[in-house]
Order: sequence, then structure tokens, then C-alpha cells
Amino acid sequence: MRLEIITPDKKLFEGEVDAVSFPGIDGSFQVLKGHAPIISTLKEGRIKVSLSNDEKEIDMLSGEIENDPSNDRIIRLSIKGGVVEMQNDKIIVLAD
Repeated sequence: MRLEIITPDKKLFEGEVDAVSFPGIDGSFQVLKGHAPIISTLKEGRIKVSLSNDEKEIDMLSGEIENDPSNDRIIRLSIKGGVVEMQNDKIIVLAD
């Protein structure tokens, strides 16, 4: 599935992923390929992304993205809040 994380200033991430965990207002949740369409509000926290391959476009200089030291296919992105929409295996995050 395809993930895009966009802030008002720039696109932080775009790439193919296997799973994404979000800090939802009502608690953390995860989406996988084939997930039902969803729109949710996000609170301050970290998005955990399981990459499906090494092909990714990341703004590593932003300071919001961290590689997982135990698994090079997992990254984490800090956000202050936002909204996520998933439909037809495409996830768009509009984050602060």
C-alpha cells in the first residue's frame, strides 16, 4: 500500500509500506493492506511505518524521522497532530 505524509511545509515521506501505526485521538491503531476505508484525527505522538522495500523518499533532514536501530525497514515519525485517510490501499496523512 502507498503512504504519503505531508506537512504544511513539505512532504516528509512517500513510499510503499506493509503496515502503519498511528497515535489516534481515541488510542493507537494500525492499518494493513486491505483495511476498510477510514478517516481519523491524530494526536501528538509517533507514526510507526513498516516499509515494504528499500524504495522510499524521506526528508531525513527534517528531524522528525528516526530509523529503528533494530530493524532497518521500520521508521518512526514524530507529529504534533493531524488527520489520516485510507482508501483503496492509499494512505494520506496531513500532519502538523
